Amino acid sequence: MKDDWPSYNGDYTGRRFSSLTQITPQNVGHLQAQWVFHSRNAGILEVTPVVVNGIMYVTASNDAYALNAQTGQIQWHYSRPVSQGLIDDASGHINRGVALLGTRLYMETDNAHLLCLDARSGNLIWDVAYASWNKNYGATSAPLIVKDKVLVGTSGGDDGVRGFLAAYDSISGKLAWRLWTIPGPGEFGSSSWPGDSYLHGGGTTWMPGTYDPELNTLYWGTSNAAPDYDGSVRPGDDLYTASLLAIDPDTGKLKWYFQFTPHDLYDYDGAETPVLVDMQYQGKPRKLLIEANRNGFIYLLDRTNGEFLSATPFAKKINWATGVDANGRPMVTDLKPTPDGTLICPGVVGATNWFSPSYSEATHLFYFLALEGCSVYFVKPAPFEEGREYYSTGTRHDPNDKTERILLAFDPQTKSFVWRYPQAGDSHSWGGVMTTATGLVFFADDADFLEAADAKTGKSLWHFNTGQTLHASPMSYAVRGKQYVAIASGTDLFSFALAE
Repeated sequence: MKDDWPSYNGDYTGRRFSSLTQITPQNVGHLQAQWVFHSRNAGILEVTPVVVNGIMYVTASNDAYALNAQTGQIQWHYSRPVSQGLIDDASGHINRGVALLGTRLYMETDNAHLLCLDARSGNLIWDVAYASWNKNYGATSAPLIVKDKVLVGTSGGDDGVRGFLAAYDSISGKLAWRLWTIPGPGEFGSSSWPGDSYLHGGGTTWMPGTYDPELNTLYWGTSNAAPDYDGSVRPGDDLYTASLLAIDPDTGKLKWYFQFTPHDLYDYDGAETPVLVDMQYQGKPRKLLIEANRNGFIYLLDRTNGEFLSATPFAKKINWATGVDANGRPMVTDLKPTPDGTLICPGVVGATNWFSPSYSEATHLFYFLALEGCSVYFVKPAPFEEGREYYSTGTRHDPNDKTERILLAFDPQTKSFVWRYPQAGDSHSWGGVMTTATGLVFFADDADFLEAADAKTGKSLWHFNTGQTLHASPMSYAVRGKQYVAIASGTDLFSFALAE
């Protein structure tokens, strides 16, 4: 049903496009907050709600809630204590949402357990620890359901874990397959991982992927290599880090891969949403994949076979590479982390990041939030230790550099930017984008506002001050003919609809 928002990105394509038409550019100025749900047990909400049949499912750390999507009233609440002793990303106890299949709800915990709950009552059905052999693993994602399997990944790519994607039977919770993103000894690509370094190589799958049912192919991004800034212990390209993987969901076999940033020294995860778009491209219909990557380039690939089509720079400050060659490989400069520090652009948070992009079927444009900024990168070799981060030193912000956040509208046909909307603020927002069939772009701006703009022009049409920094992406749903737009901000979830 188009009234529902049944998964993290709304559907398998990752487009974050709502076909609901009640809210338009003409009436969006009449949007008003309908209700606010406050979570008392989460530091920051990064969740995208899931709505099915008028019930909204929300996560906050290791807790799950079912809410009346019209009123925000709690229907049930599943509570689990946050895990002690976690490090880095996992220690923030972040959870981005749930997956639903029939009457079952699935969620990941901060310490990488997959939980199956009864979606009607919140009662726990089963609990599987899916990364228990290295305590540096964590999980921050929403699972993805494909057929009868629940797909999960982990965080910890900066902390010396071996990345993987795993599939579990939705009924029994039994492991169906596990695809390691870091090759083991003797496998293709293992030359980058001498000794036991493959066990600590990073390449985690910490955001949901996308899926093409017609091609029966999963598309999933992987994180940076580890240690982050010391490339001397991981020679070569470091497969399959900072990459896009095309995977058979039935077997977990790798069909093809595309590596955005070989031998990554800059923390340029490839975990941004791979968006699936069918369109005319250079005179013929193509099945495309579009990804705005953390490394500063927006990529077009043929998703049937991984053929590289184009890479367009979207950040003005790029000095780690001079461009991308005809095969899609970056032409790197000699800049790398040093003991005394090296200024590298984009900076450590990337030219974009995990916050959601959107592709509009109404305008045929791709929308995402970009960051202009640089970091000073340092290196100091250090061995892996369980229970500690594995960056091999770190970064600091360049005091002479002001980071800027910009909403961009990209035309995949012409590989040009139709408009740019610079944000006013301190660049602390981590909110994403959603588009609608009526020609709106909803996004989290840089001044604690949820904002709506005209998708054709970028003109601002409406905004609401949530009073808290946004670390989540908007979504839309309808109940009994009434359209809502919802977004998490700080420790609250806001739902908006037209004034009556």
